[in-house]
Amino acid sequence: MTPAAPALRRTVRSWRAHLGRARLLVRAKLPPVAVDAVLTAALLFATAGLAHRDLSRSTSLVVFQWLLLIPLVWRRRAPLAVFGAMAAVAFLQWLAGAPLPADVALLIALYTVAAHSSRLRTLSAVGVLELGALLASLTWATHGRTTQSFIALSAMVIAAAVTGVNVRTRRAYLAALEDRAGRLERERDQQAQLAVAGERARIAREMHDIVTHNLSVMVALADGAVFAQERHPEKAAAAMRQVSGTGRQAITDMRRFLGVLRADEPDALRHPMPGIAQLEPLAEQVRAAGLPTRLSVSGNPAAATAAAQLTVYRLVQEALTNTLKHAPAGTRAEVRVRCSPDSVRVDITDDGPAAPATADPSPTASGHGIPGMRERAAAYGGQLDAGPQPDGGWRVSAVLTLNPPQDGDGAL
Repeated sequence: MTPAAPALRRTVRSWRAHLGRARLLVRAKLPPVAVDAVLTAALLFATAGLAHRDLSRSTSLVVFQWLLLIPLVWRRRAPLAVFGAMAAVAFLQWLAGAPLPADVALLIALYTVAAHSSRLRTLSAVGVLELGALLASLTWATHGRTTQSFIALSAMVIAAAVTGVNVRTRRAYLAALEDRAGRLERERDQQAQLAVAGERARIAREMHDIVTHNLSVMVALADGAVFAQERHPEKAAAAMRQVSGTGRQAITDMRRFLGVLRADEPDALRHPMPGIAQLEPLAEQVRAAGLPTRLSVSGNPAAATAAAQLTVYRLVQEALTNTLKHAPAGTRAEVRVRCSPDSVRVDITDDGPAAPATADPSPTASGHGIPGMRERAAAYGGQLDAGPQPDGGWRVSAVLTLNPPQDGDGAL
């Protein structure tokens, strides 16, 4: 390789880049018909200069010159019709025995057919032009060079057709890429909308659990304080202190959930993310609000992730809140949590009257109570059952799967 070869390659690449940018600029500024008109005018001047002597001696050759080139203006609007018209003119030219440089326009017309039409039409055009190349070689080739002339003309015909087919293939490939990019963009937007909807549902569930539970406890404590303020003022004061503590805890939970809890928040250490370990304070809270509650936790809660423990906490919190709101005075509740390496089972029962009218256990129930509990359980591959017990009272039961089976487990 000569030292000048790399420099030559860089020069060629630079010229190609300039030509590509110029072509894009022309396409952006001019319509296709205008571009083809400029091309036709350039070919008219170029071929007229090459055949100046012949054109000056014969008017018929000037007519053939124009008839061969003018149709190129509409080559992209009707590729096959333009090619057919030019091929007919070229045949009449052959009959008249007058070869012209303008015949190169047939290659441009063939390229256009190959770039914009089907393969069958392209093959038909190639066949017509090959026949023309054969007739031209037999008639106008110098003595003894008929075969070489036909091979050269055939090579140009094939090159024009292959170039057109490649352009059509590239155009189809780019269109497919654009379509795929559009579909991927739409799918991305849909996924983003689904994520937003899911996040909104999660926020609604969390806010419902936090606000509803704490407000229910605060209302119950406030009612008790009003009832006890005359006979037992010390109990009323204790109840109001619990109201204050419950309100502060609710504020801290909401700020933590919304992501605005500061590192120096004084309640941050006293109120960690709720989990199974916080079920006992939760039970104490509802006991203070007037619902006697017994809590039983068995197994090792450490096997459950923080998210699973939060789900257990929210399920118990929602069930006890419903009992606190709907069950009459004297109702007792029991919470049983059984932890194993693979699952956590939660059972919340009470001995109140059967089927509170305000707590519809059907899957179509509105609101964020029981439907939200079902969604929480479903996130861990579990199912939540909520409904009245045969002998009275209400029961909520759920099983959370900690290690769901992976796809293909057990496959050979």
